[in-house]
Amino acid sequence: MRRGTVFFALFLIVIFNARAALAGPALLFEVANGKVLYAEGVDNPWYPASLTKIMTAYLAFEAIKSGRLKLESRIRCSASAHKEPPSKIGLPVGAELAVEKALQALIIKSANDVAVMLAEAIAGSESAFVERMNTTARRLGMSQTNFVNANGLPAERQVSTARDLARLSRAIITDYPEFFHYWSMPQMRLGKARMRSHNGLLRSLDGADGLKTGFTCDSGFNIVASATRDGRQLVAIVLGDASSAERNVRAASLLEHGFQQYGWKQIFNTKTVDNLPFSPTATSVKSVRGSVSSWGCNKTKRTSSSKKRKGKKAKKKPAPPTRLDGAQADASVKPAALQLRGSIPPPARAQ
Repeated sequence: MRRGTVFFALFLIVIFNARAALAGPALLFEVANGKVLYAEGVDNPWYPASLTKIMTAYLAFEAIKSGRLKLESRIRCSASAHKEPPSKIGLPVGAELAVEKALQALIIKSANDVAVMLAEAIAGSESAFVERMNTTARRLGMSQTNFVNANGLPAERQVSTARDLARLSRAIITDYPEFFHYWSMPQMRLGKARMRSHNGLLRSLDGADGLKTGFTCDSGFNIVASATRDGRQLVAIVLGDASSAERNVRAASLLEHGFQQYGWKQIFNTKTVDNLPFSPTATSVKSVRGSVSSWGCNKTKRTSSSKKRKGKKAKKKPAPPTRLDGAQADASVKPAALQLRGSIPPPARAQ
């Protein structure tokens, strides 16, 4: 079993290094002590996208633990929640949902409407809830984070960093272990509908047990991924990849690397999430929209290339124009290549 794990890790590392596409910030740390096993651009500002919902869940867990909210309580879908764009469960205005199902929908489905429902149930309004999010962020030491909404939908001032997301992830794991099983659920049922988690590592990586993915065109594909083996839990934070597949490979590679770093290999490593020197290499958040491999993020480029293909075909055999669906568009256009900044670190060194 151990030999198979090593071979798999080497296989992932080869793929990871070969895919020199887009790489944003990355951070790998151990939950028990906060020890950093790898760091790259951890203080660079980034759009968190749906990783925002980790904070929304944190405040929901806090409300439940304090008795202000109960798992069996029912929360109402307001007009504001109803109008939120996908990903969503799509409840009509006035419909109600049990808090426990709401938490599952928030974490597994990444439902934007449910995030607003929870925010309104806890604080009375989303704006009041956002104030609590930012107050809690300061308390947890997330000094480079600012929240504008409860679900992570695009907002220019909604930013965080890999280090701050590490602080939040570690806090939600250690402060509310009784709710951690929600992050491990690969799917949920709502009525007759079955909803699968966007975290593909839960189905493909040995020991994977959480936490959350996020995506917008400007943020790229983000993930906070946790895994536990032999009682040792690691968390990898990967931001800004060009596709969900590349994001998963990079996160899995970091976790595999981390599980090989134990015992004497880390005895002289004293770097933690908190004491790692503050060293941003970028002062403003950047958009990776131009390199994201997702239909809808680069409509102008895709339309232009589509017209060129149609023009070439017309010379050979005139034919009426046909509409490209999302799958065809993605397959026919290659994402722009950017310099790879993130990489698998040397075996016994954390940067």
